[in-house]
Amino acid sequence: MDIIPVIDVARGKVVRAVEGKRSMYRPIETPLAPTPEPADVALGLKTLFPFRRYYVADLDGIEGRGRNTHLVPALSQVLTHAEIWMDAGSGSRSAARAVLAAPVVTLVVGTESLESVRDWRDIASEGVSRTVLSLDFRGGEFMGPDALLADTSLWPSRVIVMTLDRIGSHNGPNIELLEDIVGRAGQRRVYAAGGIRDRADLDRVKRTGAAGVLVASLLHAQKVSAGDLKEIAGR
Repeated sequence: MDIIPVIDVARGKVVRAVEGKRSMYRPIETPLAPTPEPADVALGLKTLFPFRRYYVADLDGIEGRGRNTHLVPALSQVLTHAEIWMDAGSGSRSAARAVLAAPVVTLVVGTESLESVRDWRDIASEGVSRTVLSLDFRGGEFMGPDALLADTSLWPSRVIVMTLDRIGSHNGPNIELLEDIVGRAGQRRVYAAGGIRDRADLDRVKRTGAAGVLVASLLHAQKVSAGDLKEIAGR
């Protein structure tokens, strides 16, 4: 199972998520990095394990304040040979094209940023093989066009189950929801996001058949060892 570190960025700094309540996010304090600068945090995460990909949430872009365009150049310099998954709130073809202009980036499209299925089709046409769909949930409710949840034929080969209210919480992952999406996804790769607290949660997610998991607090709190990461990742 793939372990994917999450780097949440707001106003140019890495922030610590709190139950998906973005107004409460503050610059991160972590033993892994001396500052909340994205490059410093990325370097700290890199010391833990040879992660193959990183998920970056540009919260300024997601919330309509304008993209942090420096992120990809800064992170690609330190995360050499790693794939960068970028969610910048892309809700249109032109916005998606701007993100995909960087060859190292895989575009993440959150359903919370989409107004219609047509918007999703337009975005996917820009490069579906480099696009991940994030199925966004808050409080058990789906955020986005209902058809994107109901019609699995619209899903690309990689899908995230994003439980926003569990991010940075101590409530654990929504295993029932994850199992449902995995069961409906067919051969698609499904990634869990939100609520992962410890090694036991990682094991629970792995048993659902998920291809991977997005984590942040778990790593900064050093709740898993390098040995745990290696065992879970199967390498």
